[in-house]
Amino acid sequence: MSTFDLRLETRKEELKTLFTSLYGSDEKLGSLILSMREYYDRRSDELKSLDKEREDNPLWYRQGDMLGLTMYSDLFASSLKGLKGKVGYLKKLSLKYLHLMPLMKMPEKDNDGGYAVEDFYSVDPRFGTNEDLEALTKELRKHGISLCLDFVMNHTASTHKWAKAAEEGDEHYQNYYMCFSDRTYPDQYEKTTPEVFPTTAPGNFIWNEKMQKWVLSSFYPFQWDLNYRNPEVLIEMLSSALNLANMGVEVFRLDAVPYIWKELGTTSRNLPQVHSIVRIMRLVLEIVCPAVILKGEVVMAPKELKAYFGTPEAPECHLLYNVSLMVNFWSALASQDVRLLEHMAEDILSMEDHCSFVNYIRCHDDIGWGLDEDYEKKIGIDPLKHKIYLYRFFEGSFPSSYSLGQLYNYDPVSLDARSCGTTASLCGIESARNHFDMELLEKGIKRDMLMHAALYSFRGFPMLSSGDEIGQLNDWSYMNEPEKALDSRNLHRSPFNWKKEKMAEKGEGYEGRIFSGILNLDRIRKEDPCFAPDAKVTTWHSHSDKVFSIRRTVDGRDMLCVMNFGDSREWVHYDYFLGEYKDVFSSRIVEPGLGFTLEPYEYMYLVQDR
Repeated sequence: MSTFDLRLETRKEELKTLFTSLYGSDEKLGSLILSMREYYDRRSDELKSLDKEREDNPLWYRQGDMLGLTMYSDLFASSLKGLKGKVGYLKKLSLKYLHLMPLMKMPEKDNDGGYAVEDFYSVDPRFGTNEDLEALTKELRKHGISLCLDFVMNHTASTHKWAKAAEEGDEHYQNYYMCFSDRTYPDQYEKTTPEVFPTTAPGNFIWNEKMQKWVLSSFYPFQWDLNYRNPEVLIEMLSSALNLANMGVEVFRLDAVPYIWKELGTTSRNLPQVHSIVRIMRLVLEIVCPAVILKGEVVMAPKELKAYFGTPEAPECHLLYNVSLMVNFWSALASQDVRLLEHMAEDILSMEDHCSFVNYIRCHDDIGWGLDEDYEKKIGIDPLKHKIYLYRFFEGSFPSSYSLGQLYNYDPVSLDARSCGTTASLCGIESARNHFDMELLEKGIKRDMLMHAALYSFRGFPMLSSGDEIGQLNDWSYMNEPEKALDSRNLHRSPFNWKKEKMAEKGEGYEGRIFSGILNLDRIRKEDPCFAPDAKVTTWHSHSDKVFSIRRTVDGRDMLCVMNFGDSREWVHYDYFLGEYKDVFSSRIVEPGLGFTLEPYEYMYLVQDR
C-alpha cells in the first residue's frame, strides 16, 4: 500500500462523515480524493522528504527557536527574485518562518492589498512568476525557513473567472457564489448578520446589473463571497491549496475563516460548519502533504478562539494569530495599566497544550480596539471612552501623547475607529526625532524594546513586522499618491529602508540599538531552556497595575519576565519567589519575594541564580 493510501486509510471514515454532514451525502467525496491523489503524485521528492521529517516531528512549529517575520515582498525587495537574493539578511535575524502578504494574481485596482484574488493558481506578474515562487521556497527551505502565504477562503475578486462566468449567466458558476434575483434572502440575512465595514462598505449585498442579481459581498463590493454549501467550491479551493503546497508553501494563513459558512437567523460567524471545513482541510493536508500547517486568522474574542484549535483527538488549526495580545499590549502602553492585558493573557494561557499562537506587536493591518468590554466595566473603565482615548492617543491628538499615527475606518455614528502606524512611531521615536529631543528619544527606544520583550516572553512564537527590527518610522508620503491616499494603513506599509538597515547592523543610531536588542532577545529565547515548548507559562501578579509579569517554568528552572508599562519608577514584589534571581540582560540580582524597583519602561528576565 502506498504512503498516500496508508494515510488515507486512517482518515477516510472521518472525511466521509464530515463531508456528509455538510452536503447530505458523500457523492462528491470521490472527486476530492481523486484531486488529492493527483497532487500527491505530483509532489516533488524533496517535499515528500520534508513531509516524512515533519511526520516524525509534528510539533516542529512550537520549538523555542521559532521566529517569524511578515512582509510585502515588493516593498522589501521589489520582487520574489529580489527577495531570494535577500535570504542572507533573513538568516541574520535567525528566521524560521516568513509570512509574505498576498501575491496571487489580483486586479490592478480594487484588490484590497491582494485579498481580492483573481487566480489562485498564478502569482501576480508585479511580483514575479510561479517559477520565482518555487525558486524562493526552495532557497528558504535550504536555510530552514518555512514560507507562509495567505489563503483567501471567503471570497474571490469580482474579476475571477468564476465570477465573470456567473455574470455572463452561467448558472453553474452562479452557484459558486450566493446570487439572488430579489431581496427576500438578502433582507432576511441582514436582520441578524452585522456589516464588516459599515462606513466604507455598507451592506452585505451588491446589485450586479449585468446578471440582474444581488450578490453576497461581506467585505468590499469587488469581493464576492464563495458558496461553501456547494461541494464543488470546497473541492476547487482545496485543490488550489494543494497546488500551492506543491510549490513549497508550508503554512496557510486562513483569511477571514470564521465567515465562510452562512446561515439565516444567525450572525454567520463561527458556525459549526466552519469547523467541519477546517477539519477537512487539516485531514486533506495530513494525507497529501503533512509538512504543511494551518494558521487561522480569527479576529474574535479569546473565548471564540479555542474552538478553532479543535480538540486533541480532532485538531483543526495548528496555530492562530494572537490578535488580542497585540491590542492589549498597546492598550497597556497608552493607559499605563496592565489589568486588561493580564486578564486577556490568563484567558489565553489557560487554554490546553494543543493551543498555540503566533504573537506579534504590529502587522500589515490596523490595530482594531477589540478589548473585553465586560471586564472593562467590571474594573470601572468606560469601554467607549477608553477606545476613544486609545485611538486619539495613538493618533497623537490626545494631550501629552508621544505617539504619531493615523485613524482607520473612523465611524462618526458609533465613534469606532482603528489605529495605524509603525511600532517605532507609535512608541514615540518619530515625535522625539521631529522635536530633536534626546530624552524623549531615549524613552521611545525603551518603549519599543519593552514591547518586544513582552512579546518574546509569551507562550507561542513571536513574529516581527518587517522594518520594526530596525525601528522604521511612518511613511507619510503615501498621502501624495492618489491610489494609496484613501487607505491610512499605507502609513506603515512602506518600502524597507536598506540604508537604515546598514546603520542598524553597524550599531549606529537608535536603529542599531533596536536591532541589537531584538537579536539579543532572540538569542535568549533560543538558548534558555525556559523557552522550551513544554514550559509552563502563567501570569504572575506584581502588586503593581503598571507591571506585567510572565512566569516560565520547565524541569525545575524558573524564569520571571517583568515589564514596566508605566512612565514612573515602580516597586514590585512577587509572592513565593524566594531567594536571589539574576536578570539575563543586565546581570542585576534581585530578590522578587522581598521586592525591588523597576525604572520607567524597564524589563527584566529573571532566573534563579544557582
